[in-house]
Amino acid sequence: MFNPETFIEEKVKELREEIKGKAIIACSGGVDSTVAAKIVEMAIHENLLVVFVDTGFMRKNEAERVEKIFKNLGFNYRILDSKEDFLSSLRNVVDPEKKRKIIGAKFIEIFEKVAKEFRAEYLVQGTIAPDWIESGGGLRDTIKSHHNVGGLPEEMKLKLVEPLRDLYKDEVRKIARYLGIENAERQPFPGPGLAIRILGEIDDEKLEIVREANAIVEEEVENFYDFDSRPWQYFAVLLPIRSVGVHGDKRAYGFTIAIRMVESLDGMTAAYFKPSYELLDRIATRITTEIKKVNRVVYDITNKPPGTIEWE
Repeated sequence: MFNPETFIEEKVKELREEIKGKAIIACSGGVDSTVAAKIVEMAIHENLLVVFVDTGFMRKNEAERVEKIFKNLGFNYRILDSKEDFLSSLRNVVDPEKKRKIIGAKFIEIFEKVAKEFRAEYLVQGTIAPDWIESGGGLRDTIKSHHNVGGLPEEMKLKLVEPLRDLYKDEVRKIARYLGIENAERQPFPGPGLAIRILGEIDDEKLEIVREANAIVEEEVENFYDFDSRPWQYFAVLLPIRSVGVHGDKRAYGFTIAIRMVESLDGMTAAYFKPSYELLDRIATRITTEIKKVNRVVYDITNKPPGTIEWE
């Protein structure tokens, strides 16, 4: 039986021996990176700088929410606006593996710059077991490169620290609950963010569409189900196809949004969630009414395997 108190005590002691100096952590505000940041902060205190990079691929109002969490936890932190930098690096990129690796490399480039300013020698990441398992290596096939694994350069200047590397999501949540971290129950969100929820090339228009659609899905699911009844993960994906529809009494040629909801324990396998038709109707109506460029909504009923949870 996994014991969060024992894990924290042992890991804090281990980190004090491992980190001899200053460190920075890439913290998205998700449960994995926030837990990693808190445990390292318990070990080295003000010698840790917590960094949130706003890539432009985040959920609606995410930067404000994350800063509130950082303040509540008493972190020494910085918020960086890097939207233009990330978006320009992905111009004309279609392949999902290239997207993930470009994003990973861009993160490291930014963190090496911040580390130099802070005089840090260590980079902490909230990597958990499914991240490196799915990223391949050795005898394992690459399912998809996670940005905090597949995007790391071979000659990285910083020493990598991954305190949660051998844990699964359910174990990380137990630690978060034990520590009283407010986002302990928040659903997973991929490191590359909305960049991998836009199939194909990314631009500002598509980002705005998928961000609004995703916000509608989250709001409607969370209003419809109490916490114990909700799916493990629920989000919107913008597909690279358009179809004919009707807005008012006029012909419309609009985008298609796919809704994905799954049940899982650790993200390694998942079953598609069977939502209420009333909920699906509410989501589809809001998306096609509030986002004029979308005229069709579909629901994904694929398990993992054969699919993955995210579409890219």
